[in-house]
Amino acid sequence: MVFLLSRNNSTLVIAEHTNDKLTPLTLNAITAAHKVGGDVACLVAGTQCSKVAEEVSKVTGVSKVLLADNEAFKGFLPESITPLVLATQQQFNFTHIFAGASAFGKGLLPRVAAKLDVSPISDIIGIKDAETFVRTIYAGNAIQTVKSKDSIKLVTVRGTAFEAAPAEGGSAATENGRGLKNGENFKLLYDLADKLGAAVGASRAAVDAGFVPNDMQIGQTGKIVAPELYIAVGISGAIQHLAGMKDSKVIVAINKDPEAPIFQVADHGLVQDLFKAVPEMTELVPNK
Repeated sequence: MVFLLSRNNSTLVIAEHTNDKLTPLTLNAITAAHKVGGDVACLVAGTQCSKVAEEVSKVTGVSKVLLADNEAFKGFLPESITPLVLATQQQFNFTHIFAGASAFGKGLLPRVAAKLDVSPISDIIGIKDAETFVRTIYAGNAIQTVKSKDSIKLVTVRGTAFEAAPAEGGSAATENGRGLKNGENFKLLYDLADKLGAAVGASRAAVDAGFVPNDMQIGQTGKIVAPELYIAVGISGAIQHLAGMKDSKVIVAINKDPEAPIFQVADHGLVQDLFKAVPEMTELVPNK
């Protein structure tokens, strides 16, 4: 059995900033992201960077700002931000991830692309459609048109090729958090699993973030399982994950996003925050 998911384009722009102020190149990347079509969200990761999130929320055309404010992101190291980007993509199922073609973007996106097993597209100067990009090669002496069939497109944007998005006029909402947020919160799942006599698995994003060990990964690059009951907690429904559990007899999905693709394949769905739903379920299940 194969599940086919149709999804609209949605782009995550990774904001570059100083923790106090947004780097102008991000505004050019936002303009480029709009040429793909669909919603454009921005990820602001740093330390004490709420002012930047507020600044981004006012940019015209940004539909959502995702704020990750933590000491772990001090210095904006690709090693620390990569797991965050992976978890964010897993949760929201973005079709495109954009960043400016700076040292920051060029250091981060190839690492994310390697984890997602896709080819990054660098230094674009034009966008023909959601799959086709124009970039320079040979130190700018030639122009190349690239068509990508990867399920997720990772792109760095040359700022001089796109106008900056207006810094005023927007009113995007700001959200904190992602999935289970940290490894300690997996205790919620262990408690429920103990009562059900079940095993616990994890998404690739949770493994890459270091929340749980590699042998717990379910999906295309992990284990293939087909239990009588599969409860997908905080799982967006990325195709890579579905490949590892699509043959389960009954699929139950718990996700606070009613548009999460996992609901398209679930037999039963609950639209609720997992931090509320899972403890309530655990309480209702009788002790063996």
